[in-house]
Amino acid sequence: MNMIANLQTDITPDGPDYDIVRRVIELITEDYRDQPSLEAIAARLNQSPTQLQKTFTRWAGLSPKGFLQAVTLDHAKRLLRKEDMPLLETSIEVGLSGPSRLHDLFVTHEAMSPGEWKAKGGGLIIRYGFHICPFGVALIMVTDRGLAGLAFSDSGDERACLEDMTCRWPNAEYVEDLQATVPYAARIFQPGKWSSDQPLRVVLIGTDFQVRVWQSLLKIPFGKAVTYSDIANDIGRPTAQRAVGAAVGANPISFVVPCHRALGKNGALTGYHWGLTRKRAMLGWESAHA
Repeated sequence: MNMIANLQTDITPDGPDYDIVRRVIELITEDYRDQPSLEAIAARLNQSPTQLQKTFTRWAGLSPKGFLQAVTLDHAKRLLRKEDMPLLETSIEVGLSGPSRLHDLFVTHEAMSPGEWKAKGGGLIIRYGFHICPFGVALIMVTDRGLAGLAFSDSGDERACLEDMTCRWPNAEYVEDLQATVPYAARIFQPGKWSSDQPLRVVLIGTDFQVRVWQSLLKIPFGKAVTYSDIANDIGRPTAQRAVGAAVGANPISFVVPCHRALGKNGALTGYHWGLTRKRAMLGWESAHA
């Protein structure tokens, strides 16, 4: 029997910090051409520069200035142009240290069978919970086999986000269970907790073509980006760029399966299911942590 997922837990963050951070990210990504100073940003948000610096750094992991430097308009284009080796490399140079190397070893994945996908989630119990993260409110969805869904929303839009995700597997049974999702939230967004010894298990639920595209996304090195045509070539379908774009947009495990690193022709950011502001934020966060 189909189950309708209900949002029972009030996940509204305490205090104004989250809203301040969200507004800073929006302001920076919209006004990067003006290179606004910390003082100018603080004035627009009616905050003191010192307090704003502390709040943003605590939540985002880098200062507003560092974030601004990371997400200038041609950030993604620079990522594409600076590489001497193939962009869609399947491994990173031996000896490369830091979060970028750890991230590639941190995620391990498996795909559900075509029959399981055709059942539209039938027989699956998917546990979910909402958590505050550097990119807004994260909806985390897990099965007994691993992480199956990761989506994002702004505060107040959680129900729409939940409906968006549950309609992908309408025959699954959904259970709100923060106890099950907290361990995932604690690991996904904290590079210090990435470990190859205890990899994050991801389960891909989609068509064969979609899974191949998502597996290709997992090859993109942390802090780098590729175009849809690169992905099409990687999966052996060089003329299927439009279909690749659709599969990227349908990725149910955002950030971990890094669809935000997929760009349009000539490095254009193009669309993103959870908003271009959030896509720029992710690229900037990765650039700062790489």
